Amino acid sequence: MSFQAKTLLCCDCDKNFTFGIEDQEAFQAKGHVNDPKRCPSCRQSRKASRVSTLGNTSAGAVYNSSYSPRQMFPATCSDCGKATQVPFEPRNGKPVYCSDCYRKVRV
Repeated sequence: MSFQAKTLLCCDCDKNFTFGIEDQEAFQAKGHVNDPKRCPSCRQSRKASRVSTLGNTSAGAVYNSSYSPRQMFPATCSDCGKATQVPFEPRNGKPVYCSDCYRKVRV
């Protein structure tokens, strides 16, 4: 496929930028099918702000510190009787297991 340099408009700063042949080849190699919407400097700024907002995103893991921890409810294990906490509100008549007993029951 033959590429030609294109002039595009950045959606963030409203300035024209050139989407060069090398850039198009790199985008295609990454599997992108659409032209970029942001100029290189706005793309870099956006990427930097996302990484600082999300923290370290190594190995594809995304962690956002603004999420509140999951609400846990106190319960007593139906198998061993140990006090535990579960991420759901226990209901009468339904068995609740600690993590050790759940592993045994689940298999």
